[in-house]
Amino acid sequence: MRKIILSLLGILLVGFAVFFSKKLIADRHKPKPVKEKVVKTVFVDTVKNTRVKIIVPANGRLEAKRRVAIYAEVQGVFKSGSKLYKPGQTYKKGQVLIAVNAQEFYASVQVAKSNFYNAIAAIMPDLRLDFPEVFPKWQRYLNSIDLNKSIPKLPETTTDKEKYFISGRQIVSTYYHVKNLEQRLLKYTIKAPFSGILTEALVTQGDLIRPGQKLGTLINPSVYEMEVALSENDAKVLKVGEVVNLNNLDNTAQYKGVVTRINGSLDASTQTVSAYIDVKDPNLKEGIYLEANLNASSIENAIQINRSLLTEAKEIFVVKDSVLDVLKVNPVYYSKTKVVIKNIPNGTIILKKNIPGAYAGMLVKPLKQDAK
Repeated sequence: MRKIILSLLGILLVGFAVFFSKKLIADRHKPKPVKEKVVKTVFVDTVKNTRVKIIVPANGRLEAKRRVAIYAEVQGVFKSGSKLYKPGQTYKKGQVLIAVNAQEFYASVQVAKSNFYNAIAAIMPDLRLDFPEVFPKWQRYLNSIDLNKSIPKLPETTTDKEKYFISGRQIVSTYYHVKNLEQRLLKYTIKAPFSGILTEALVTQGDLIRPGQKLGTLINPSVYEMEVALSENDAKVLKVGEVVNLNNLDNTAQYKGVVTRINGSLDASTQTVSAYIDVKDPNLKEGIYLEANLNASSIENAIQINRSLLTEAKEIFVVKDSVLDVLKVNPVYYSKTKVVIKNIPNGTIILKKNIPGAYAGMLVKPLKQDAK
């Protein structure tokens, strides 16, 4: 029985070996499957060289065109006024911004005025006797002096004798001393030089103000100015009076600006030229950043394509007979997303959109596009 089982196992092994060897021989001679070639569909464009207008992007921060830093020239206590001296407070031209307590200095001014009045009165008898022809003139001047008002201008002297007499009695020097005190008295009250809004307030009512101390900043919010930096070549083309399109950083609001000034010197550190753009809009605030699109130079016989289509070797892909090829090009201007290229022959078919894994010799199926 054991011999029979062993014989059957031997026959099965021999049969399996024969079957397996035949299968290996059959697989060896079986032809390999032919891999089907994949032809990608690509978007193409036909080159048509034109004049490309360069739009130079720039950005900057808005500043009020009219702004004034308020400084103290006298010392005293800040008196309370009709308006709180706080940021955001609006003032009209000529309205009092800050009033400093000037009672002590006002008293000294009044003393000087009184001394000047007495000096004029003291020379009147001599004028009546020695200069009767000019006495009425000086009498009218003496009557016009009001100690509660500014001292009027001195009468003009008509002769040298009159001039020497008036100067010898210290009338002229006393007059200018009074006028100097009057001018200093005016500095105790600071008025708005224009209608505007207070953006910075560094003192409050009751503070002791000292000479040279900065008190705040007043701006006119009707017109803002933005400074942008341009290359020397772009600045040469830009002109004063040119209208500029502006937008905020989120591109949710658009504004119109006008180039008002272009700096005549080049910044040595950045090699750029500053241009200044005026913009008016009630929704704008000082400190807002805006982007400007400036019309700069134009390039003849050129096209503009996406920067992604230009390789590091300054080549672009072209299509010739449904096969990709590379073409060496001459890029002349770069922007954030575009590049301007010169002297590509008209009629050349180039890729309109980049394709991953592209290489020279790759089979493609061009998808017709309208020429640009």
